[in-house]
Amino acid sequence: MEINETDVPQSSGPPGYWRAATIFCLLLLVLGGTAGWSMFEQFTAQVLDLQQKVQRTAQLQYVAVLLDEKNEPAILVTQVSGESALQLQRLNAVVEGGDDSMQLWAVPAQGPARSLGVMAAKLKTLRLPADEHTLTDVTRLAISVENRGGVADVQGPRLPYLFSGTVIRKAL
Repeated sequence: MEINETDVPQSSGPPGYWRAATIFCLLLLVLGGTAGWSMFEQFTAQVLDLQQKVQRTAQLQYVAVLLDEKNEPAILVTQVSGESALQLQRLNAVVEGGDDSMQLWAVPAQGPARSLGVMAAKLKTLRLPADEHTLTDVTRLAISVENRGGVADVQGPRLPYLFSGTVIRKAL
């Protein structure tokens, strides 16, 4: 028996490779959508993590750089928002003598200076107690050399100051 071309059934649909290409494209769309969704979820998680880190990071509220007579930085004073302390860091090698103390003073625009505390000898950094309102009306901070242990507010500081600088309130 002989086979004629007319006896072989002709397919009426698209060729097989179109079907395979369509399935392949659908798989690519599914994989691309899944990858996109996964990347979106990872991005969202990273944003939330960074927001939490920013909230936990200390925010400076007040900054002052106390300068010496040559206008060289001597002491860095900072206060972090929400903390009840001033952070002092010595930026030079000046230390007080055995019978002296360096005392930090808040100098308001109006009125007498008030003591914020005495710096411990030979420490590079230290914290002095201060609430969030300690520097509210203060325009300058200054350090004087006083007798060992410092002096009372009533007596006031010795002048001229050894170091002084402007208090900067940082916008939060």
